[in-house]
Amino acid sequence: MTPRLEIAPSILAADFTRLGEQVRDAESGGADRIHIDVMDGRFVPNITMGPLVVAAVRRVTSLPLDVHLMIVEPDHLLADFAQAGASRLFVHWETCPNLHRTLGAIQALNCEPGIALNPHTPALLISEVLHKISAVCVMTVNPGFGGQAFLPETLPKIAALRQMFGDRPSDIVVDGGINGETGKQVIAAGANVLVAGSIIFNEKHSVQNGLHNLRRALGK
Repeated sequence: MTPRLEIAPSILAADFTRLGEQVRDAESGGADRIHIDVMDGRFVPNITMGPLVVAAVRRVTSLPLDVHLMIVEPDHLLADFAQAGASRLFVHWETCPNLHRTLGAIQALNCEPGIALNPHTPALLISEVLHKISAVCVMTVNPGFGGQAFLPETLPKIAALRQMFGDRPSDIVVDGGINGETGKQVIAAGANVLVAGSIIFNEKHSVQNGLHNLRRALGK
């Protein structure tokens, strides 16, 4: 059975001059989690935020913080992000040669460990560590920038992961190009946590309206 649908606004699309205000608006508007994309300019061609931003967001919301580490050698920074207030840390399969060890380190920091997969990375590659996680973040765009178009070829991977988890409590998170139309597709495939950026944080409407409009478009 697919778990309850959750919406996780991505602050990568937020107005950073009003970040605290917009995070509070997301919480009051019914967001379930806050998604924080950390990029290092090495694994992906962009640089974004670090532990100081995570700590700042932690101070203004009680929502769970999903911290998505799009960085090489993440082991060196796990403790910093855990201490900053991360609830769940996603590391990329592509950057972790000793994945068992990395996931164990996250768990030892009292954070929930998760794995993120690039669009070209098959679901089968995490079968040996599936017992160590309860969440997978499927990149439905190539990581590194917001506002990209959804890649429909990722849908079979979402379905495969849902089947791999079986009846175990699990979250399949999708990140990239999510709107009302693509959101329905990923939900049908088995996803239950939708990361959404520009469709929520948009100067054309309030954050609360962005969340409301997305849920309405999804029929949720």
